[in-house]
Amino acid sequence: MNTGSAPSARAPAAHPPRHIPVLLDEAMAALDVAPGEIHVDGTFGAGGYSTAMLDKGATRVFAFDRDPEAILCGEAMAASSGGRLTLVPERFGRMRQALAARDVGEVDGVALDLGVSSMQLDRAERGFSFQTDGPLDMRMDGEGASAADLVNEAAEGDLADILFRYGEEPRSRRIARAIVAARPIARTGALATVVRRAVGWKAGQKKDPATRTFQAIRIHLNRELDELTDGLEAAEQVLRPGGRLAVVTFHSLEDRIVKHFFRQRSGSAAGGSRHRPEAGNPSPLPSFEAVARPVRPGEAELKENARSRSATLRSARRTTASPWTKGSRP
Repeated sequence: MNTGSAPSARAPAAHPPRHIPVLLDEAMAALDVAPGEIHVDGTFGAGGYSTAMLDKGATRVFAFDRDPEAILCGEAMAASSGGRLTLVPERFGRMRQALAARDVGEVDGVALDLGVSSMQLDRAERGFSFQTDGPLDMRMDGEGASAADLVNEAAEGDLADILFRYGEEPRSRRIARAIVAARPIARTGALATVVRRAVGWKAGQKKDPATRTFQAIRIHLNRELDELTDGLEAAEQVLRPGGRLAVVTFHSLEDRIVKHFFRQRSGSAAGGSRHRPEAGNPSPLPSFEAVARPVRPGEAELKENARSRSATLRSARRTTASPWTKGSRP
């Protein structure tokens, strides 16, 4: 069964939900945007980061988003920017190729604000959230298999593995068994109910268990962790020496990847050091330095935007070393 692909660019909501950029000031400080520079906003969304980059004097901002609705909503902003903002309807993992196609070889900064935007979460028809009932979709780019396809067609063991790996769900097998028994499932509300019943959860108890299941399905469906790895490597390739990379993550799986990337690329990973690499198998020279301590939202931001509570900002500065190749050690 296939529920069918969505149109390539659906009309945006008449009044799109307000999206509050998370850790915006902290990310801009890490990027240290200066007049005349070129920056990449790898996750345009509603344009919060792009706007801040332009306000700080960036000559050009290339804003990537795989979601056709985000690109459509940003057209007016791009049109009024005087050519300074370029919207790129592409995954940020392909920023090197997309920038090269626009005759851009190096940039001064790259920002990746990961996760799902408020525009996606708050529109029931996108199927990302169980807070409002809608069709099980969850496709960021509106293409390929939907969440309904996965839920109704995947083998029970495969479902359990997805829930465990991408949702860190300890009751993954029980939930997968319940999902298979309840098929067909076509709505977000129905899936959330199946998960809650499977684990014996009742309203008023701590964190809704459906959260982990929805996260796992979304991450798997959109290949988010693979895309993150691709995006970090792409940023390494396009940043000039001294360029800055700032990444905001929203759960431990993302943060673990970013933390490991910076530790590895700065030469501080276990098994060797930037000063004395492992004998017989020397590591590449560090491609990043000045790795900052992780930054999390303060009380004021948490009060204004509850969705920021799990956010973590990590940043570093590009060195003069060549980008690492795939398979580079450590």
